[in-house]
Amino acid sequence: MGFEDISARMKKIAPGGGAAKGKAPAKAPDPAESFRLRAKMLGVLLTDARRSAERTIEDCAYLLRVTPEQFQAWEYGEDAPSLPQMELLAYYLGVPISHFWGTETLEAKQGVHVDIQTEYMALRTRMIGVMLHAAREEMGLSLDDISQSTSIPRDKIEWYEQGETAIPMHELTVLAGALKKNTNYFLESSGYIGQWLTSREEWKNFSALPEEKRRFAANPRNVGFLEIAIMLSKMPVENLREVGASILDITR
Repeated sequence: MGFEDISARMKKIAPGGGAAKGKAPAKAPDPAESFRLRAKMLGVLLTDARRSAERTIEDCAYLLRVTPEQFQAWEYGEDAPSLPQMELLAYYLGVPISHFWGTETLEAKQGVHVDIQTEYMALRTRMIGVMLHAAREEMGLSLDDISQSTSIPRDKIEWYEQGETAIPMHELTVLAGALKKNTNYFLESSGYIGQWLTSREEWKNFSALPEEKRRFAANPRNVGFLEIAIMLSKMPVENLREVGASILDITR
């Protein structure tokens, strides 16, 4: 049964959906049929979102800690997930939660599916190549210099800089070291993925602070102190020395 067929049947069993002017009112809607069709519609939308994100049934089942058979039952409309499970799926599959109670599939809306993952990786490969080239130029090193210090063939490094070949992580780490750069230098820093990665790193660093400092930073009453600390961190060294000298004068 297609999505349009399910939608049409839902309209027929909706209150007033089967009655026309001058005709006897339709029979009372069947709640069981309504629930069954709603589950079928949700199953179609689940399958649509999963295929659009190029995830397998096993991937989604593992995410939600259910069996593949259980997830497949949801897609067949034989059962339905809970709202928290749907929230996790929406995040994992990259769709708004409202997609699951909408009336349009991604396939119908987008036509041919765009391979976002491949486009993203190709773009990032080129960006990392440009950053690698810029870092090498900044150090005043030639391709031969880097090749000699890293034992990576010169031609290979040139391909990396041109963005023609993705750099394996273990080689990128060695190249970063030779260029006096932290591996984080090459990380995505903008866009949704970049912001998410940055926030995760910031949370990791915050969680590593001693408990007393975490409590201080999390207390809204201490926002003023934190703002002062931020302003001080942006001051030139000479200005900081003047501030320090002033504080010493006050405490004498």
